[in-house]
Amino acid sequence: MASSLTKDSLTPGTPGSEKSFFGHPRGLATLFMTEMWERFSYYGMRALLPLYLTAPGGLHLSLTTATAIYSVYLSLVYLLALPGGWFADRVLGPRRTVAVAGVVIMLGHLTLALPTAGTFFAGLGLVAIGSGLLKANISTMVGHLYDGPDDPRRDGGFTLFYIGINVGAFAAPLVIGTVGENVNWHLGFALAAVGMGLGLAQFMLGTRHLSPRSDVVPTPLSAREKSATLRKSALWAAVAVVFYAVVGLSGHYTLNWLLVPITVAGLLIPVLVIARIKRDRSLDRADQSKMSAYIWFFVAAAVFWMIYDQGGSTVSLFAESSAKNTVMGWEFPVSWYQSVNPVLIMALAPLFAWAWLALARRGKEPSTAVKFALGLVLIGASFFLFLAPLAIADGGHKAAALWLVAIYFVQTVGELLLSPVGLSVTTKMAPAKYASQMMGVWFLAVTAGDATTGLLSIAGVDLNKTGIVTLQAVLAVLAGAAVWMYRKRVRELMGTVR
Repeated sequence: MASSLTKDSLTPGTPGSEKSFFGHPRGLATLFMTEMWERFSYYGMRALLPLYLTAPGGLHLSLTTATAIYSVYLSLVYLLALPGGWFADRVLGPRRTVAVAGVVIMLGHLTLALPTAGTFFAGLGLVAIGSGLLKANISTMVGHLYDGPDDPRRDGGFTLFYIGINVGAFAAPLVIGTVGENVNWHLGFALAAVGMGLGLAQFMLGTRHLSPRSDVVPTPLSAREKSATLRKSALWAAVAVVFYAVVGLSGHYTLNWLLVPITVAGLLIPVLVIARIKRDRSLDRADQSKMSAYIWFFVAAAVFWMIYDQGGSTVSLFAESSAKNTVMGWEFPVSWYQSVNPVLIMALAPLFAWAWLALARRGKEPSTAVKFALGLVLIGASFFLFLAPLAIADGGHKAAALWLVAIYFVQTVGELLLSPVGLSVTTKMAPAKYASQMMGVWFLAVTAGDATTGLLSIAGVDLNKTGIVTLQAVLAVLAGAAVWMYRKRVRELMGTVR
């Protein structure tokens, strides 16, 4: 991407004299590039994952098992964003936590590159841990670059950051997906490690441009708390090791012994975390009211991501078996479908950022609740659209690639209405006590959505069937209607946040 760095002619050291990035703080460029390369590694591996799991030259699993593993993996990535936020808040601070995360993710992709099933699942675990440490904290550092929640550049800054995500996500399937599908699966995974290495280098070189707040540990653990935390962690780790050793040695172990607990945790933990914050008596009335409003956004986002993330599993596996993956007679790798959404994001996100600012100047910008409602309706519409290629496949024919492109287009417009706005409103509404952790709470909405998909797949539900696709589409539209109907009440609960 061409650089848009400019330097004002003001005296160095005065406000406004620093370099800017599309009119935003220079530190946004560092975070933009770091996230771009991290997403290159993540989305490249993710585009290969369901295909590798089902391929005869891969693990050759059933479609339902592959969907379950894919969904549970995504659920775990976002579930671990919460302890990742806690770790930054209590131990290292956001900046140092992101540096550690980059190393862990790179090691995870290198482990995936080893050609054995055991190391493959170990690599997935490492990538999930590293991604959990990184996700909440890098978004929090974007928020640190602005002068509080009322800075008019804030939503636009998060939208630009979102473009960085999608630059990496666009290139990843074209490079990693092509190599993985056409040359060697594990060489593709190795390229993902290279991408993360480049992201880590970019971050270390550009940390001087970040806000000093990113080095602060907001609520550091006392020596006593550190000791207690280590003891509890060691105890739970020992319990897990003993439990799985007994199950394994007794000959009863199956993959579901691992998948089911993660999916159940993915559904229960979000509820418990939000309930704990709501019960915190140290929060004042304004913070409590904001948290009540936030629950609406959380539930809406969970429904949205439940459908949206199936673009990489349900829709991708449908493309593998039932679509004509050709353009003008030229056949392309199935993983390339995962580049459709990112390229649309890059094309449309600047238009959305401009539109929000233009509407805000006129006092006509839709409220956050209205944006969420529209996003839900569109994600539901995308699955109503999915019914057409499903019907074509049921008739014994292969669906045209443009049907799938249309699904991704509708989902992308819905994403732009909900996701960057959700990131921004989370940083605005987060109580100071839970600054980084609240970004983890936002990502728990993804956990809940993906855990639901995983649980359905574990139960043997074929998500490519017309009935279940229709049911999900109806659920999303009804959720959007509910948010719309109660939008005024939600706005009241948000207080001064807009």
